[in-house]
Amino acid sequence: MTAGDTDDSPRTLKTVSVAADVVEAVREHGSVGVTELADLLDLSKSTAYIHLKTLEKNGFLVQRDGEYEIAFKFFVIGEYARHRSPLYRYGKPEVDELAEETGQYTHIVTEENGFGINLYQVKGETSISDDYQSEKPQHRDHLHYTASGKAILAYLPRDRVEEIVESHGLPARTDNTITNPDDLFAELEAIRERGYAYNDGEEIEGFRAIGAPIRNPKGEVLGSLSVSGPASFMRDERFHEDLPERITRAVNVIEVSLNMNSHA
Repeated sequence: MTAGDTDDSPRTLKTVSVAADVVEAVREHGSVGVTELADLLDLSKSTAYIHLKTLEKNGFLVQRDGEYEIAFKFFVIGEYARHRSPLYRYGKPEVDELAEETGQYTHIVTEENGFGINLYQVKGETSISDDYQSEKPQHRDHLHYTASGKAILAYLPRDRVEEIVESHGLPARTDNTITNPDDLFAELEAIRERGYAYNDGEEIEGFRAIGAPIRNPKGEVLGSLSVSGPASFMRDERFHEDLPERITRAVNVIEVSLNMNSHA
């Protein structure tokens, strides 16, 4: 049994786990040298060097001026994974159209390992330009503080939601973020009743979003579609009626396309 394994856990290779930690460390810090990586992961310098060189040799890292960085090979793999997703292929046209109509950021999101993954995001012409939004596809989001994430959580089995909460917690982003499990489950019930989710300053103060689930014919949630923008844009009837109606119409188109092509 390898280090870190328990009797009821699947067997894993420690070297692969360390390699994954190396990649994450390089991604988080932008670039690292051998000594820095050894300190970050509590490795010997020789072990850190071997992992860096192995990943470089296999095309996952590149070395520049003695520092190791993430290679574009990950971009190629990521694009391959994204284009294999029917949610991306059939959701993309609706995202493009919604972004053009609303002028705001529009997203297709799916859940993986308890986090939200932005499969596709478009910036509308009148949306605020900022690094946070443009960098969202580079990071995984907690599901409980975004409209897209809550729309997904609302249609996952309760035991799966409980597992996600136990594993990842409910960290606060703003004073409006839901951080109590009972409050979260009450919110998810309300989302199921109306068919879409709100984010009212729960991720960023002064920022709002609306997200609706995308489901298959069995009712299983595949992901969500959302529009986000400043609270000054998302006011009154627009926030509570106009945009929810437009988003749910777009979701219906995506679901029909997914269902038709699943039988092709």
